[in-house]
Amino acid sequence: MKRLAVSLILIIFLVSYSVPAYAQTINEADTELCDSLKYALINSLREPVDKAIAEIYKDDDKAPEGLTWASYDTEILKIKQLYGVGGAYKITLKVKPYYRAHITYGKDKIVVSSEGKLINYEHLKTYPRVDFN
Repeated sequence: MKRLAVSLILIIFLVSYSVPAYAQTINEADTELCDSLKYALINSLREPVDKAIAEIYKDDDKAPEGLTWASYDTEILKIKQLYGVGGAYKITLKVKPYYRAHITYGKDKIVVSSEGKLINYEHLKTYPRVDFN
């Protein structure tokens, strides 16, 4: 009977004594975690966004050479889940291409998939070109 009581007490002690595991994400960036994730997502879509910008401005004779864009100046307008949790996503971005020292030339809405494919794009606005001659 003593053995049973000691075994029962030992089992209750071992079951009730559990150390909770706390996991914390380590953020080694200069921004808050939410901003870091946003910039990481936008940067991962650089190739299809570059392709869209090239397509949008290819027939614009006034477009300056070397148009580029910055992830910190890009807005995520919408993220649409296509097939359920963990499936594909459709991401809508507002991008402001610039030239030289960040002189904005236009504003565009670009839709890409989370797999890095260009889905659609729309040119919203062109700003006047500034020449420093």
